[in-house]
Amino acid sequence: MRFSTKICGYSRSLVDSSHHLYLPLSVSFGSKMSGTSEAYSNGSLQNVNGGLEEKLDELRQLMGKVDGDPLRIVGVGAGAWGSVFTAMLQEAYGGLREKVLIRIWRRPGRTVDRATAKHLFEVINSREDVLRRLIRRCAYLKYVEGRLGDRVLHADEILKDGFCLNMIDTPLCPLKVVTNLQEAVWDADIVINGLPSTETREVFEEISKYWKERITVPVIISLAKGVEAELGPEPRIITPTLMINRATGVPIENILYLGGPNIASEIYNKEYANARICGAEKWRKPLAKFLRQTHFIVWDNGDLVTHEVMGGLKNVYAIGAGMVAALTNESATSKSVYFAHCTSEMIFITHLLAEEPEKLAGPLLADTYVTLLKGRNAWYGQNLAKGELNLEMGDSIKGKGMIQGVSAVKAFYELLSQSSLNVLNPEENKLVAPVELCPILKMLYKILIIRECPVQAILQALRDETMNDPRDRIEIAQSHVFYRPSLLGQQP
Repeated sequence: MRFSTKICGYSRSLVDSSHHLYLPLSVSFGSKMSGTSEAYSNGSLQNVNGGLEEKLDELRQLMGKVDGDPLRIVGVGAGAWGSVFTAMLQEAYGGLREKVLIRIWRRPGRTVDRATAKHLFEVINSREDVLRRLIRRCAYLKYVEGRLGDRVLHADEILKDGFCLNMIDTPLCPLKVVTNLQEAVWDADIVINGLPSTETREVFEEISKYWKERITVPVIISLAKGVEAELGPEPRIITPTLMINRATGVPIENILYLGGPNIASEIYNKEYANARICGAEKWRKPLAKFLRQTHFIVWDNGDLVTHEVMGGLKNVYAIGAGMVAALTNESATSKSVYFAHCTSEMIFITHLLAEEPEKLAGPLLADTYVTLLKGRNAWYGQNLAKGELNLEMGDSIKGKGMIQGVSAVKAFYELLSQSSLNVLNPEENKLVAPVELCPILKMLYKILIIRECPVQAILQALRDETMNDPRDRIEIAQSHVFYRPSLLGQQP
């Protein structure tokens, strides 16, 4: 016996990849769906949070928008966090179509392999709300066919139905997907940079070509966490906001950084979270209000430098945290020792880059904690230590995306090795390169970049009997004038 389903005029037997009988999840179309079906079908939450339209109107007014001219918000890059961030805006504000248009850009053509298509189909059939949504939109059969290998699915195609390729298990609300970069950004009022830091410069250089005739200046919110090192003519650190500023000429006052403790899938599933948007006061305060939701509280902060640098540093040290967790069988003691040492190095480094850096506390500390605990960089370190990944596989991992901590290890090490940045080591009473006071960073460089040490060597960096109390490193940073304004291209 074969069971057949007829959907939107098409009839097809639903069989599995071995051509055995397959029964789809039964759906009671007369029952009330769990959750909010309309949130997924049209992007509106019917003002669940209250005051959404008022917040949108305030931002529209600030940006000089008039009736009939919608605020245009574009997400650039469709990785996990970029997709979730754009989807949250679509879910909250998407129903106000006359006042706001929200879309996301991703590169076209990336195919979904058969194993992923099969798993995606299982996710669809385990979620009644998702299954019903796809059936209503006449999209269900393409996933049946994709699972059977009868057609090719593309990443941009499934994103239109609410699935991010790096986060298949977390269905999002459907998004308006654009694969032509010029079409996506040329008239955008707000651009969300969801690209890895390693791709930010290249894509925004392309974007700048489409903005040459612009009269108004867009606002850019960068989610990227990573840095580059520029060693000549003077050593400098290049953050994603600076990359965007250089590539486009958009003033730094219009470029903001948003960071905070965020595991993308958990935030979209409405687990309580908070974040900070950092940058010029004109934009950070209204944007914090606009982005705030009942489960996602956004504060604003003026210290763009510390937050963005910490965003790159936490990815560096998260790789080591994953290694330590795997090598010590999740020893809470060992992980806490690592946490103490790595955070002291992070504090030390920020004192080189900012005269009065934001304290590693509150959301800034929480962002570090969650990344060390569960982020993709920690996952990468764990799997390297377990032997399930190897360095020859590179730092772009299928199903996870770019492991940004790897390139950041190289950037920070090279930058802090420069003799022109020498600082006084008070214990030895001599000048040393800053990296000499960061033993964990040094070891990660030896493991990941020049590959002269095995993964197990990360434990040696913790067990070195000559290593000082991490508090000492913090006191050295705070009591000595290490600030090097030239590192960010600023005048002393």
